[in-house]
Amino acid sequence: MIPASSHNGYVIRVRGQVQGVGFRPFIWQLANELALLGEVLNDSEGVLIKLLEPVDAVAFVSLMVERLPPLARIDSSEINPYLFTVVPTEFVITQSQGGQVNTRIAPDTATCTACIAEIRNPADRRVGYPFTNCTHCGPRFSIIKAVPYDRPYTSMGAFPLCPECQQEYDHPADRRFHAQPNACATCGPKLTLVNNHGEVVASEQLALAQTIAALEAGQIVAIKGLGGYHLAVDATNQAAVERLRRNKHRPTKPFALMARDLTVIANYAMVTALEQQQLQSGAAPIVLLKRNNIDNLAANVAPSMHRVGMMLPSNPLQHLIFSGFERPLVMTSGNASGKPPVIDDAQAVVELGTIADLLLQHNRAIVNRVDDSIVRVDDNQPIVLRRARGFVPTPIGLPAGFEQADNILAYGADLKNTFCYLKRGQALLSPHLGDLSDLQLRDAYQHNLSLFAKLFDVKPTLYSCDPHPSYHSFAIAKQQSKITAVGHHHAHMAACMVDNQIALGSKPMLALVLDGLGWGGNDTEHQLWGGELLYGDYTKVTRLDGIAPMALLGGELAAQQPWRNLLVQLESNVSNWQSIDLPVLQRLQQKPLALLRKGLQAGINSPKASSAGRLFDAAAALLTDKFESITFEGEAAMSLESLAWQAVDNQPHLPLIVETDHIELTPIWSMLLTEICNGVPASQVALLFHQQLALCLLGAVATQAKRLHVSTVVLSGGVMQNQLLHSLLVDGLRRLELEPLSHHQIPANDGGLSLGQAAVAWAQHQQGGMA
Repeated sequence: MIPASSHNGYVIRVRGQVQGVGFRPFIWQLANELALLGEVLNDSEGVLIKLLEPVDAVAFVSLMVERLPPLARIDSSEINPYLFTVVPTEFVITQSQGGQVNTRIAPDTATCTACIAEIRNPADRRVGYPFTNCTHCGPRFSIIKAVPYDRPYTSMGAFPLCPECQQEYDHPADRRFHAQPNACATCGPKLTLVNNHGEVVASEQLALAQTIAALEAGQIVAIKGLGGYHLAVDATNQAAVERLRRNKHRPTKPFALMARDLTVIANYAMVTALEQQQLQSGAAPIVLLKRNNIDNLAANVAPSMHRVGMMLPSNPLQHLIFSGFERPLVMTSGNASGKPPVIDDAQAVVELGTIADLLLQHNRAIVNRVDDSIVRVDDNQPIVLRRARGFVPTPIGLPAGFEQADNILAYGADLKNTFCYLKRGQALLSPHLGDLSDLQLRDAYQHNLSLFAKLFDVKPTLYSCDPHPSYHSFAIAKQQSKITAVGHHHAHMAACMVDNQIALGSKPMLALVLDGLGWGGNDTEHQLWGGELLYGDYTKVTRLDGIAPMALLGGELAAQQPWRNLLVQLESNVSNWQSIDLPVLQRLQQKPLALLRKGLQAGINSPKASSAGRLFDAAAALLTDKFESITFEGEAAMSLESLAWQAVDNQPHLPLIVETDHIELTPIWSMLLTEICNGVPASQVALLFHQQLALCLLGAVATQAKRLHVSTVVLSGGVMQNQLLHSLLVDGLRRLELEPLSHHQIPANDGGLSLGQAAVAWAQHQQGGMA
């Protein structure tokens, strides 16, 4: 530090998301407004601001934070004395220093109001231009190839700026100063509409007009966006939606919808103030909204679901499409069944040409695939269910004790895969990637691992993975020499602890981790976990209790055919179930019970698992139409929850919570069958299942919390995405005067697993590499 006696100014070091987001011109404008002299520049650590005296540097930083540009995020700022050897006569933006710039990269961000106004203004030179952006909005992560974040290192490098755009780019007072994706109709990307054979049908404005006309006519259009393609169709056209389902081989999974504005959304769903805030945020995610009692959406958009996922336009092309289309559109991922979303134009024709009638393309390459993010508001807080566009690659700050965590890579799981790097006390969580069983997606996974390492200058020395021996992520991780295998449910617990900023070294706590399946500890009874009450911290966990392990009848078929789980639960918990006169049980008796029982007794293709997911499947087989089979992960449980929500308004809160020695399900099954036989509506029985399961779990938690003198309980795992069960557990824990910890910015499902793996690996490494 320069001695105070020899300085004539101050230098302010700013770290964070401060490059490529209009930060330097913002500082230039602020300094000129205050009549200050000096300079601002990028370097390898972030931004440096040098101010000549007289200046109140503390007041300057305070004003800087108060007026921060929309996409800028400050992690830290430091003020030190500075000696100008040449006294400045103005305030200037100077050239970057320190070689390659390698700080935070901004996520793709929804079109700002100023750009929307321009594309709608007939007098503006960008009227109707679908690639309008500025330093406050537009593509970032999806177009970057390398650092520093300069135009030549993005897919916009193929489009030289015209004189007018260059003038905007060069002028510090302009909203587009150093906006790398800056473009207009003269110099920027252009639209092309092709048929499903790849033949050009129309270009530019005519392509846009014909796209709108095709959607009006009930056709399916594949639309190239920022991070991938969408498949779009009129969401009020039953026949058109059914054709999309048939072509995409997606029989029942709910479709996400996009609507022009909040007024349109309000015709189909109820929107709270916080949900509105999420819809209109820069991330512009899909938000799960409670459906109106009466709406005119096609019945097959989200069959049997009490919620519908809706989003607002997030780029100028989508805004322009909705200027000519007033109804909601299905806007679902552009991919063939089982494949990752398409980003390559030629591949789009091959894969999406069998699904769509037309493809609306453009000639700006998508470098990095980014799906739509999904958010739900719960307990008056937003909860991220899928973290992708708008959030990635913004780092996640780690809790106290992880400041030195650096150069760590965690590989995640196989479903809902993400990977995670730890660098300098921050977590770089990848976007949602998908199912690694697909070879094409595994290739994309490997590419993204390398890309992240390059973009963020991470050189891993410590690696972490899930211990499941059949996981593709496990096989990839095992190529490294220094690998820490972290139990599936320990990783879930740790991810939630990070999400809640629980410091390393904090006292052990309880965790209720509920999901489908995960590789557990060295348990003598069963290796497959899914409904566990754990006790521990970042370094280790102990399993205290759990849902009774049940056979997965037929192995992997148990996750696809709910009746198998119902049979196992009844065989274990209700001795006289075959004498009960119910249509669903008569249907179950039509299965080859003698053969199935022999298989169960012999343990043939029937590994035991304490799976909460399969428990929900069993209840769904009893109470919903999801008896025979399901077509997507979680379908049965989602149908059961939606059914239960129909009765929520008519039911009281949970009764008294009774401490129990063990999680016992037998009384629940007896109660469910009794209620059905007494003619209680299925919706009330579905609600009863959720309530009784919550009471059962809470009773065991209460016992262990008292025994261990614990006051905090972690709630994690994919089943915690069940809003009804989660809210019952949160309410019950608070009544027990226990503090519930829930997920918020890190998904509770396997999408957050890699961050938990990384945190555990670092914590164990700090304690001497204990695994």
